[in-house]
Amino acid sequence: MSGDPTAGDGPARGDDPAPHGGPTPGRGDTHATPALPTPFALRTGTLLAALGVAAFSLTFPATAWALTGLGPWSVTTCRVVLAALIAGGALAALRVPVPDRRHWPGLLVVAAGVVVGFPLLTTLALETSTTAHAAVVVGLLPLTTAAFSAVRTGVRPSRVFWAAALAGAAVVIAFAVQQSGGAPTTGDLYLFGALLLCAAGYTEGGRLAGHMPGWQVIGWALVGCLPLSVPGAVLALSAEDVHLGGRAVAGLLWLAVGSQFVGMVVWYRGMAAIGVTRASQLQLAQPLLTLVWSVLLLGETLTPAAPIAAVAVLVCIGVTQRARVPAGVVRASSPGRTRTAETVGEAGRIPETADPNHPPAGANQDNRP
Repeated sequence: MSGDPTAGDGPARGDDPAPHGGPTPGRGDTHATPALPTPFALRTGTLLAALGVAAFSLTFPATAWALTGLGPWSVTTCRVVLAALIAGGALAALRVPVPDRRHWPGLLVVAAGVVVGFPLLTTLALETSTTAHAAVVVGLLPLTTAAFSAVRTGVRPSRVFWAAALAGAAVVIAFAVQQSGGAPTTGDLYLFGALLLCAAGYTEGGRLAGHMPGWQVIGWALVGCLPLSVPGAVLALSAEDVHLGGRAVAGLLWLAVGSQFVGMVVWYRGMAAIGVTRASQLQLAQPLLTLVWSVLLLGETLTPAAPIAAVAVLVCIGVTQRARVPAGVVRASSPGRTRTAETVGEAGRIPETADPNHPPAGANQDNRP
């Protein structure tokens, strides 16, 4: 069954509905170009993505609070279980049909990246790293996500894009090495691993959000993890010390409700509206916001290098935002046909997929003669 609740009245099985609010190419069109987002869609999508960034900026402080009463494995598994119960309840109440089988590989990537991988690795990292330090390292996430999106779509960014991306990576690595006294720590390795997994999950989730509502993307990813997260939570709670206090409970609840579910819902919805690459660049504000929260909520003292490195990464991300992506040939939904990817710059949007079995949200798939 399709993940679209209106599938019963929509296209035949295996076909996705027409783009959200976009024009529908007629039958027999040999080139299906993705529909550009309308000004209203851009504003709405940008607002939703920005709300997601605001929610994510509190993730590290909330994790630090949760760790005051729970172990790292307990924090990770419990937040997944709580968020999955909320998502599962919403899916059941609205009688949302199970997604089509072809969407499940992408949902597994989302689950591995943003449901399990990123939360677990960053929680382990925060046992030894400050939230300010982690915020600067994870400031590379917009660049990493944009790079994953470029690879996933088959569109090759310009040399300026990659130069800025590598410069941002160099700044973060230098910061990590300087802060740790000459070599990356185990916490830094956890954070770099979290970057890769989260970027893959964001990219695949943004693509899937063009085929089903964003809240269903993260909802099904969370529910799919229940067979592992429930026994994992039982084992973790029995093996690790539990000393629940007000901060620990508040931190865990925010991680489950704000970061893991509500934040992901608005984030994926925003990415579906404005594109993965454009939305990912909004995260340039996340490290700076987290630095503010680390001072206000945790009382941390920032080293001079932290805000300097965060601003340097921001500049690198700004360059990638302005760098153009040259047009290229991307496979369309029907065999033997091609569509030309638009040139992506300040006003452009990278098509969300180059997979012939997973057409973009902006392309009508019923092009068969």
